[in-house]
Amino acid sequence: MGMNFLYPGGLRKALTFSYDDGQIFDRRLAELLRSHGMKGTFHLNSGRLDPGRGNETFVGKEELKETYAGHEIACHGVEHRYPTLLTEQQLVLEIQEDRKALEKLTGGLVQGMSYAYGNYDDGVIRVARSLGIKYSRTVNSTGGFFPPADFMQWHPTCHHNDSLLERGDSFLNAADFIELPLMYVWGHSFEFGYSGDWSVIEAFVEKMAGKEDIWYATNMEIYTYINAVKQQEFSADGTTMYNPTAHSVWVSTKEGFLEVKPGEKCEKNF
Repeated sequence: MGMNFLYPGGLRKALTFSYDDGQIFDRRLAELLRSHGMKGTFHLNSGRLDPGRGNETFVGKEELKETYAGHEIACHGVEHRYPTLLTEQQLVLEIQEDRKALEKLTGGLVQGMSYAYGNYDDGVIRVARSLGIKYSRTVNSTGGFFPPADFMQWHPTCHHNDSLLERGDSFLNAADFIELPLMYVWGHSFEFGYSGDWSVIEAFVEKMAGKEDIWYATNMEIYTYINAVKQQEFSADGTTMYNPTAHSVWVSTKEGFLEVKPGEKCEKNF
């Protein structure tokens, strides 16, 4: 067909961040990303967000909306317990109660997650999916820039301590054969906060900011868009595309790029 999918606005690449645990150093990290036009997803343990319980090292409930403005808040388990060691009933509570608490605090849907300790198995995936979780991040870095085959086992590109600047250079020069290139960086803000060394993440953000071909998105925004891409329908000869989803999808054409809106049928020589 000679056609490729693109990210919203006809952009070729996407960059996202994922940070766990909700410690107070998220304040600086969230502002760093926000001030450079970037977005991240912050995976929180709602049971730790109450300073009255002696949790002064964690972001407080009352500041959640301000701290994470412009970013996504997602689950990480109420108490950050090891998922595969829990009974199914305990696991349900660990995920469901986290969703409920975070949704009450934010006023929005919370449908993303990262596995506490990076620990999961097929049973954990089954339970999480049954509780409305749409995606969940692992700690198994790929070093690559392909979108995930399974969003419930969303393997990131790299941890921020893993040759981040060099990987950023590779991403900026991603090979043309990679469709919808995605760089996904993960970690914990306390890794900067306790050492006092923010130089790597600051240098990376400076390097990647303001690129005209990069979509800066949250984890959920990327999940939603790629899920819409996977639902597109084509005629047998590939010249007609129908978008059955509620989201616009962008494709490349010989003349540039084209937005195919929800419910729209496009007859085009791609």
